Amino acid sequence: MKKWSKRTQAVHGGIRRSQFGEVSEAIFLTQGFVYGSAEAAEARFVEAGPDEFIYARYGNPTTAMFEARIATLEGAEDGFATASGMAAVSGALMASLRAGDHVVSSRALFGSCLYVLEEVLTRFGVRVTFVDGTDLAQWEAAITPQTRVVFFESVSNPTLQVIDIAAVSRLAHAAGALVMVDNVFATPVYSRALEQGADVVIYSTTKHVDGQGRALGGVILGTKAFIRKTVEPYMKHTGGAMSPFTAWLMLKGLETMELRVRAQTAGAEALARALVADGRFARVIYPGLEGHPQHALAMAQMGAGGTVLAVDLGSREAAFAMLNRLRIWTISNNLGDAKSIATHPATTTHQRLPLDQKAALGITPGLVRLSVGLEDPEDLLSDLLG
Repeated sequence: MKKWSKRTQAVHGGIRRSQFGEVSEAIFLTQGFVYGSAEAAEARFVEAGPDEFIYARYGNPTTAMFEARIATLEGAEDGFATASGMAAVSGALMASLRAGDHVVSSRALFGSCLYVLEEVLTRFGVRVTFVDGTDLAQWEAAITPQTRVVFFESVSNPTLQVIDIAAVSRLAHAAGALVMVDNVFATPVYSRALEQGADVVIYSTTKHVDGQGRALGGVILGTKAFIRKTVEPYMKHTGGAMSPFTAWLMLKGLETMELRVRAQTAGAEALARALVADGRFARVIYPGLEGHPQHALAMAQMGAGGTVLAVDLGSREAAFAMLNRLRIWTISNNLGDAKSIATHPATTTHQRLPLDQKAALGITPGLVRLSVGLEDPEDLLSDLLG
């Protein structure tokens, strides 16, 4: 299977068929499992075999198929599927840290990730240092022998800064730190994060994996030892596991993900270039544009600019005026969906940040994040330009 292309792995990876030989993966909608004897129950709680399950919070055949398929796709040894993307982020961090540990993180993060790092981890005695993720000198200065975890979004939300995975990983590993990458904007289609040095890759599968606005989900990917010895004990006891029905939806999403993501990326690049040529926006931010500060890195790291761009209209009033006249674009706060979505980060996803932090991150009052869907790019452009 490792010799297959990602497109083939996304359709066939991890399949478990029942005695009925079904074509479409089965949904095992059960919270528990039956044992043939008291001795069998005792033995399974000591050590469950590969086709033995205990409780849906611990694992389920449908969920196991999804974990195996996306792990194969990412090139990881194993994965643990979670109830949401933030369950994956918080679970990976909380499972790995204890009081007194030190984390170094990029400052440019999704609002909920910032909350976990600033409010939750520090509440339990974890020290957190934030850096400009694009500045390797800041990473080098912040990472110490006491640093347990380094965390960053490979492409930041919403300003699309691209972090050098290989370079940051070298600095982290030299100090003995674990590298965790939230890789949502890169998507499993363009990801080579593990190959580039990351130890743990995290996805909100709500985004491109489902890609159709149906369900929340997440996944933590890494070595079998990390997933089963560190992540699984924490997740199964705290309850953040993915439901079997959601896992089935994610399996179906994986089958078409590459086709969707490549079409969305082509649309995003076409839109970005057209908006630059139009000239009426103060900024057009897209890693696939030659003028992006980390364009060369994005091309080397991912090979594409991704499905999301951002534009700055100069003011909150101008941004709201454009949003309110849109007919095709949906005003929402998701991304990676088949439907194109427009988001005003300053008043929604990053609303709680103080004004000085928004300014430092480039989240201006006029910034609008645009997640490009599967509609005709010409229609999307016409809708944006009014």
